Amino acid sequence: MTSVIIIDDEEKMTGVLARMLGRDGYDIETANDPEAALARIAERRFDVILCDLRMPGMTGLEVLERARRISPQSDFVVMTAYATVQTAVEAMKQGALDYLIKPFPVDELRLLLKRIEETRSLREENQRLREVIGQTFTLENIIASSRPMQDVLARARKVAASNASVLLRGESGTGKEVLAKAIHNLSPRAAGPLVMVNCGAIPETLLESELFGHVKGSFTGAVENRKGLFETAHTGTIFLDEIGEVPLHLQVKLLRVLQEGEILRVGESRPQKVDVRIIAATNRNLEDEVARGRFRQDLYYRLNVIPIVLPPLRERTGDIPLLIEHFLRKFSPPGAPPKTLDPEALALLLRYDYPGNIRELENAIEHAVVLSDGPVVRIADLPLQIQHFDYSRTLGPAAPASPSQAAPAEAMHLDEVEKRLILAALEKTRFNHTRAAQHLGITRRTLGYRIEKYGLRELVEQRTRELKQAKH
Repeated sequence: MTSVIIIDDEEKMTGVLARMLGRDGYDIETANDPEAALARIAERRFDVILCDLRMPGMTGLEVLERARRISPQSDFVVMTAYATVQTAVEAMKQGALDYLIKPFPVDELRLLLKRIEETRSLREENQRLREVIGQTFTLENIIASSRPMQDVLARARKVAASNASVLLRGESGTGKEVLAKAIHNLSPRAAGPLVMVNCGAIPETLLESELFGHVKGSFTGAVENRKGLFETAHTGTIFLDEIGEVPLHLQVKLLRVLQEGEILRVGESRPQKVDVRIIAATNRNLEDEVARGRFRQDLYYRLNVIPIVLPPLRERTGDIPLLIEHFLRKFSPPGAPPKTLDPEALALLLRYDYPGNIRELENAIEHAVVLSDGPVVRIADLPLQIQHFDYSRTLGPAAPASPSQAAPAEAMHLDEVEKRLILAALEKTRFNHTRAAQHLGITRRTLGYRIEKYGLRELVEQRTRELKQAKH
């Protein structure tokens, strides 16, 4: 039930409104003296404070100023028979939600109270969702019993309390996004927004406008002013994933945010102040990128104030059983007990080296749970890349391996695994780079970078030509 206190020196006015709103189911109290009203507001919480603007001894604006200090969560509405634009603007400036001009129909007040109830309901729901998210993405909820991850969490806990920029480093799928959310939720900015940006997923031509906003008419299609993601993250945190994908000309603008706390919208000459903490993430070697002139050294140092390196899953094997158990619970049918793993399937999962890290393990468990017929997940339910992996390279008893993967153990380093995965994806998609990148769970730009990194361009171009010739 919405509680309302009506403050007006006219007893007849408060009496009429109290009777009518009381019949509508509102919890109503009245006060004809401002001081008495403020004393009552200090004793109990009211959802809405409905106050006359002109009263002897104290104006409605003075009541508003004091009431907001006592009960900041209350919504304030002023009533006046002497409304002017100036008084209305002043009331709104001081925090009034709305105003009514006397004499007003009671239906107008009813509609206003309904709007306030809807707004309060949305606000409370947002707060509940924020609390749920805060409970979900905490350091305590990150599954990590291994020493490498315990060190990561200890470092994250220390840095969360500061306002320093953080650079999360690690292979794709190691949990950088989850850690960024946990750092934000543990920080003094937790009540502010957390804006997640995948810099590699936004086309280069749109990235500047998305990050910094634009003004109307600044380019074709800019039909109105639009604020960017940095403005959206004001007073909170912005997470810039795949920071290594940002082109050089935009790196200058990122540097300005870090150094000056300012952004410049596209098409605008006057900068705007923003209060944003930056957490960036990359799976690239930024030192190499700096040496090659593809990443600004000054920006690198600004971002790398607190580096945190997330270990790949193959270096934290002690966490794999816990993660498997978690994903089995997550993906098992609702209302049914979690599925279990056949010992042989578990043995394979424990020895696989996970080039896709936690993301690959999660996908593997979901795949297996969906395909399994009964309550037990077996080897046949696991993804093919796990069933056919060359387990002769791992510790423990030999496991069946695919003939196509009979390369010597010493030749199969991580780079070799990644090269094979890239070539397999390209072959599967007939060398369609966009589809191959989607298949691998990376951006097209990242795929191009990997092709260059591993010296595959000539081979890829040759196979593409062969496919075109075969088609014709």
